[in-house]
Amino acid sequence: MDVREVLYTTRAMRRVRPDPIPLDVQARILDAAIRAPSGGNAQPWRFVLVDSPDLKGELGPLYRESIASLWSTFYRERLDRARADPEVPSNRSLLKVQRSAQWLADHFEEVPLYLFCFVRTAAGGAGSIYPAAWSAQLAARAEGVGSALTSVLGALHPAEVRSLLGVPDDSWDNSCTVSFGYPTGRWAVADRLAVDKVAARNAWDGELGFSASEPLWPKE
Repeated sequence: MDVREVLYTTRAMRRVRPDPIPLDVQARILDAAIRAPSGGNAQPWRFVLVDSPDLKGELGPLYRESIASLWSTFYRERLDRARADPEVPSNRSLLKVQRSAQWLADHFEEVPLYLFCFVRTAAGGAGSIYPAAWSAQLAARAEGVGSALTSVLGALHPAEVRSLLGVPDDSWDNSCTVSFGYPTGRWAVADRLAVDKVAARNAWDGELGFSASEPLWPKE
């Protein structure tokens, strides 16, 4: 698969089928993840794959509680505004994302595979873990596997996650978790603001020097 297709079409795919992901596919995903840049090549990370139904059954309620907390706190005002005027494009987009995220929460135990990403924060691992997680997502896309990254479990239930996964001590931080599965939807280029609307050159409001009102891939 062309690298630009991978880059342009890898997006959050939360609605997935329960079909298991073959071990050789998992191996290629995780092997790509550990090739990501690591500051000083310290590799202060640990990755835990979760596919046990029993373990997912214990993590699922924690995830649903975390998502419910997000809707009632951080996203509450935005969601209220969106529901009051759902035809505004930005509101429609937010509500679509909310429904997708809620689907993952409601069907947590049915998702075939999760990747829990841990770092030793004292060793400066926070800057390395997200490139590794994104590399895993890109590699998954090349295999036809959808993925979505979330950080709510590590943020809201760190002790419970460490206990359930047998993490030896609290020096390990669950920075993020990535869900994986064969998607029920279609791959597509995500809608985004044009690059010249969110980027500048040499100063905060400097002229960028180019624009791209439409995605630059695929080429006509």
